[in-house]
Amino acid sequence: MTQGRFITIEGVEGVGKSTNIALVKSLLEARGYEVLLTREPGGTPTGERIREILLDKDEQAMTAMTELLLVFAARSQHVSQVIMPALAAGQWVISDRFTDSSYAYQGGGRELGIETVAALDAQVLADFRPDLTIVLDVDIATGLERATREAEADRFESEQTSFFQRVRETFLTLAEADRYRVIDAGQPIEKVQVDLTEVIVEFIGSH
Repeated sequence: MTQGRFITIEGVEGVGKSTNIALVKSLLEARGYEVLLTREPGGTPTGERIREILLDKDEQAMTAMTELLLVFAARSQHVSQVIMPALAAGQWVISDRFTDSSYAYQGGGRELGIETVAALDAQVLADFRPDLTIVLDVDIATGLERATREAEADRFESEQTSFFQRVRETFLTLAEADRYRVIDAGQPIEKVQVDLTEVIVEFIGSH
């Protein structure tokens, strides 16, 4: 059986990940691939319980290192219980966030540093990486306005603009590597999805 492929969708709050993940899923399924959607933090019962803690505004006193360790605890379970078995079964996995969010949010936003996240990444995941990471990019003001338009801000969304600027800058720095594609999510949704379709078609063609 052919090994499946692992695609992750990243970006700051309000970039439209959910809408665009649905498009990626439909593009893959139209070409005959079996697709599994998942998310981080979460993806397993353990991960979803950790997610509740991480997003809870009553947890404002949580330290940056505690936050990072909780994210990787959820991720360890997620990879071993969900992602790797699905890939081995030939499914294509699409995850709403993965390790790049730890580099951006805890390494950049919380200022723990890339090296700190990298050390934990190596310990927990060794060399396991996505095959393709799509970074949806938008200016912070637009993203936060979108994210909080219809729902109360969670613990992360309540952060200062400077926090999200560091997150965004880290994503864009990471995205200079080969497995990344950056899409301007500030464009009209129709143009975003044209660009996204081009990326996915190209990726499928290369595999």
